[in-house]
Amino acid sequence: MKKCFLLLAFIFLLYSCDEKSSSRAITVNDINELNTAISEAKPGDDIIMTNGNWKDINIKFVAYGTEKKPITLRAKTPGKVLITGTSDLKLAGAYLNVNGLHFTNGSSPSSAVIDFGISEDSVANHCKITNSAIIDFNKSQRNKTDLWVLFKGRHNELDHCYIAGKSNRGPTVRVDLAGNNSIKNYHKITNNYFGPRPPKGGPSAETIQLGNSFTSMAPSHTLVANNFFDHCNGEVEVISSKTNFNEFRNNVFYKSEGSLVTRHGNYCIIDGNVFIGDENSKKIGGVRLIGTGHWVTNNYFYNLKGQTFRSPLAVMNGIPKSPLNRYLQVTDVVVANNSWVNCVSPWQFGVGSNTDQKDNLPKSEIRSATPLRTTVANNLIYNDKSDKQPIIRHDSIDGIRFKSNVINNQGGIFKTVDGLTQKDFGTSIADGDILMPDNSLSNFELYNGFEFDQITADLFGNSRADKNMVGAVVGKPVNKRDMMDVSQYGTDWYSNAASKNESAKTHSASSSNELISAISTARSGDTIVLSAERYDIDSPLKINKAITILATTSDAKAIIEYKGASETPAFEMNPKGELTLKNIQLVGNKVQYAFASLKNNMSSLYNLNIVDCEISNFAFVLKAYKRSFSEYITFTSTQIKNCANGIELSEETDDKGEYNAENIIIDNCLFDGISHNVIDYYRGGYDESTVGGNLIVTNSTFTNSGSKAEEGLLLNTYGIVNVNLTNNKFIDNPVKLVARLWGAKNNRSSNNKIKNSGELVVQENLPLKLMY
Repeated sequence: MKKCFLLLAFIFLLYSCDEKSSSRAITVNDINELNTAISEAKPGDDIIMTNGNWKDINIKFVAYGTEKKPITLRAKTPGKVLITGTSDLKLAGAYLNVNGLHFTNGSSPSSAVIDFGISEDSVANHCKITNSAIIDFNKSQRNKTDLWVLFKGRHNELDHCYIAGKSNRGPTVRVDLAGNNSIKNYHKITNNYFGPRPPKGGPSAETIQLGNSFTSMAPSHTLVANNFFDHCNGEVEVISSKTNFNEFRNNVFYKSEGSLVTRHGNYCIIDGNVFIGDENSKKIGGVRLIGTGHWVTNNYFYNLKGQTFRSPLAVMNGIPKSPLNRYLQVTDVVVANNSWVNCVSPWQFGVGSNTDQKDNLPKSEIRSATPLRTTVANNLIYNDKSDKQPIIRHDSIDGIRFKSNVINNQGGIFKTVDGLTQKDFGTSIADGDILMPDNSLSNFELYNGFEFDQITADLFGNSRADKNMVGAVVGKPVNKRDMMDVSQYGTDWYSNAASKNESAKTHSASSSNELISAISTARSGDTIVLSAERYDIDSPLKINKAITILATTSDAKAIIEYKGASETPAFEMNPKGELTLKNIQLVGNKVQYAFASLKNNMSSLYNLNIVDCEISNFAFVLKAYKRSFSEYITFTSTQIKNCANGIELSEETDDKGEYNAENIIIDNCLFDGISHNVIDYYRGGYDESTVGGNLIVTNSTFTNSGSKAEEGLLLNTYGIVNVNLTNNKFIDNPVKLVARLWGAKNNRSSNNKIKNSGELVVQENLPLKLMY
């Protein structure tokens, strides 16, 4: 027996030595060495990329590890291996890990930066991307489509990564279910920090998209959990779930201008998420529901002001016999044990109902199928100030059962429903901004619906067995991570905190050359003070950072006269350029542009803020070229005179729902002698889920303008969803129409004075080209 034991011990020792010896650490210094290491990789190998700039590389990580002995490709020092230029990473095989890479200063030459597949038949399984970052890795123009992470295969993970700054077309992350090797995939997207994504100006800018309409009936079983979504403003859908059996748990949506949407597919779980809004934004949403069998439980909605498609809870109408790419009817959905705190009109039902447009749209586009067999139970609404419409009915709610819900509307009267009880209860802080009801609701009788016993815990994981209450929270967190602690998301080497220019400087420019030099050398956030009276500029001033240019004193404007070539701008707006101009007189000679984007390669947006200026004698005040985009363009207390064209934002004529700027704000301005395109702002294509752009014109005067306006129209806002014309004067403008507002959308006017300037009309429905 002793000899047998010794023999077994010897065999085990040999096996252990063989296991250890078979794992190798292989350091590689260039792409050739990397390719060799990958081609020779064996289970357990650790391939180490040396620190430095790896430019223009296409990594094909094709290998086969095992569950116990995965093959790892990692940076020597996490974050110090920079993947730049025209580069991408593709994986295929099994049990592969990638750790510590930093994609920056470049773009992918293919359809994805990171792709869990090489071909239709060669995909990755049980593979993981972790502790890595993709930052501003954009293609040259926003219409060029790619993805930053493309899931294929099964059981793959994106974990503890930092991803921010995508500005071109395409979701940031997509799960692809085309092919049997990618359905029932059980992918995991966990513990990531999805940093700011700027608005794109149209569709196809989700942060996460799970599948597409053509694979929407396939089972996915993808888990999206414990992620932080920070200002993910690409479009109306932050997450677009388009497959079946997905789960969204314990994520934080922080001031992200969109919603978590079950766009296609069925039977999703949305549990334990936190949605935080902003007092100053009406674009931040919560959950929007389409389809069958979803459960929405234990979610906390705070300070959300979004409406309709972006409302805190939007339960949509469907299209009868809907095709896969449109809107399925909501049926058999449960919304239970959620809390809405200080949200405006938090419950909206029948969202998207458009039966009033049946004479203008084909039958296949009419959303008339109201929700059926939907239960809204054990929820809590609390408002510091009364809300006039906590519930908005866009259509019939006969198919919805309301059970044991509670609201404190501070005594405000509203049209309620059976199953929503008004009570004067108090709240206490459970954690941070998260409130919980006081004990006065502890005896409130809850609804015990089918399978409600499966809602066993609250938002913080506290058991509901001994203490169950309405809403998302029954007690303070115990041994629960702080969901708002951003340090627990993303990588361990890249700071999630917003970077600030702590050393912003003020530069003085007393000559034209000093102004040119100051713009070139200044850092983002700096200010340039013009101390001379006049500056003559012969070539465009390139703005590619955040710069403020202002006169020394507020009572005397500095003069910038632009003498550059015809059809060139005084200020050339480049990607990430943000210009604030204050107390400046900007003068041209009739053939140039005051401001213009680049004609090509606008890989990111620009912003423009003009305050207390005078602009005259230009061919265009602002020329926005095709594929350019701005989040904010503001003119305040500014006079614009004697220009052939005003503000032109109308180059997106492909009618695919895109437009050239998100927000145009004009206040207390004068437009005098602008021949045409006074304000030309266009969005084409029928895309009901695009909820921009936004034009606000207030307290301004328009005179002697529009003499050459097309169709005799002074202000063109065709297809723009949100328009507000208030307290303006339109005097002696030789036009037929001041504006044609879109009555079916959020277009409105009030207190405008119109004299010798045609009329302002409202057209209820605009003919638009169908996009689908």
